[in-house]
Amino acid sequence: MINANLIDFSLVEETSLETLRLSIDKTKCVLKFKGETPAFLVGLQQYNHEEILETMSTSEWYKNE
Repeated sequence: MINANLIDFSLVEETSLETLRLSIDKTKCVLKFKGETPAFLVGLQQYNHEEILETMSTSEWYKNE
C-alpha cells in the first residue's frame, strides 16, 4: 500500500487525491501510468486492465446497492 501523500501526480494519469479511485474502506487506490513504473510504485502489486477490472468488481471495491 502507498501513502497517498507520496503519489507523484506528474507520473500517473490521475490528477489529484480527489480523482483517485478508492476501495470501499479507503485503504487502497488505483493508479494508472504509461511506460516505465514510477519509482514510488516499484515493488507494489501491478495489474493489467483485465485483472484490475476483475479486482474492482469485488466487494472490497464495489458496493452492490
